[in-house]
Amino acid sequence: MTDQPPPHTPSSGSGEPDPSDPSSQAGGPGHAGPPPGWGPGMPPAGPSSGPAAPPPGWDPAQGAWGAAPPPQGWVFPPTGGYPPGSGPYGGQPWYPGPPVGWYPPGHGFDPNDALVTPPGAGIGGWFNRCGGALRRGWRQLVPIMLLTQVLPAAVLSVVSLGLDPSAKWAAQAESTSTPALPDNFAAELLSLLVLLVGGSVVVGLVQAVGWAAGTWVITQQAAGQPASLEAALRYGLRRALGLWGWTLLISLLIGVGFCFCVLPGIYLAFALSMAGPVYLFERHNPIGRSFRMFHDRLGLLLGRVALVAAAVIVGTLIPGALEGIGTSPLGTDPFSSAGTAVGAVVVIGITAVLALPAHLAQMIGLLVTYAEQRAHEAPVNSAGLAAELG
Repeated sequence: MTDQPPPHTPSSGSGEPDPSDPSSQAGGPGHAGPPPGWGPGMPPAGPSSGPAAPPPGWDPAQGAWGAAPPPQGWVFPPTGGYPPGSGPYGGQPWYPGPPVGWYPPGHGFDPNDALVTPPGAGIGGWFNRCGGALRRGWRQLVPIMLLTQVLPAAVLSVVSLGLDPSAKWAAQAESTSTPALPDNFAAELLSLLVLLVGGSVVVGLVQAVGWAAGTWVITQQAAGQPASLEAALRYGLRRALGLWGWTLLISLLIGVGFCFCVLPGIYLAFALSMAGPVYLFERHNPIGRSFRMFHDRLGLLLGRVALVAAAVIVGTLIPGALEGIGTSPLGTDPFSSAGTAVGAVVVIGITAVLALPAHLAQMIGLLVTYAEQRAHEAPVNSAGLAAELG
């Protein structure tokens, strides 16, 4: 019994052999199939000058005739290859799956992360994330910077100007014809240096509160979490002491470096630029980690920090020049009268506020640069960085 349909019986006169004709049986003169005894895998009987090649379509593995080989240039799928933008591991239409380069939410780094610049995004991606951080958080960052950066710096400038003995020294020098040091020169100079150094140390502690608070605001907002001004200041107070201590050590190292022909100080300023963020996020070995980041990706970090440094220099030199221009008409001792004293305080206050963009650029630029460095070391995103801050 067979699945094939019965053979068609040709009509008379068609020239085909009749199955009922004895001559059409096997071995007969009209037989059109293989000779008797021939089977699959055996060459047909008859003289041959050499081994015969298998007929077209013959499959030795199956011992039977198979399908003809595909025509030249045939591919699967029939469109001519994989669809554009996909590959053997991507999400082809016939095998649904995530597209190439996709990362599950909360794992690895996201190419669209609000804070972390992914490797390969370039300077454009870095600028976009700096601008995004400012747009999201300026309502919290501006008050933080005014309270912790601008106001302390203005107070220190006013006190320094009021206690500056240079005006008295100039008056004494004009009153005598013999060149000599002013009276109590050493004591007054020492008092001025103690005031400047001690005031800078105290101001540094207040500034550390602002650095920590601003870092927390930017990271929380990038991760999509709420960041109020009150919570940011609480966080800044909690982390300020440790950050302040490391900042003092780093400032001392940079100062010593500037004493050695300036260039070592510039090198240390760049190499230690990541120490503050490293302490806030990683809490250990900020100096060593900052050096390693700097040397592992020298060109990338050098370019980013140079842009931040240029913004800070321009943002502080212009207000400083304006302060000098504004206080020069008030005389060498503007605190000798109430009117000039008020004028000096107003000028110093305005120029200190003009330096606000420099403080914002420094904090945002260094933080975004640190996040980019972390992305080059291992996959990271804003949510992970926010968790590290605690």
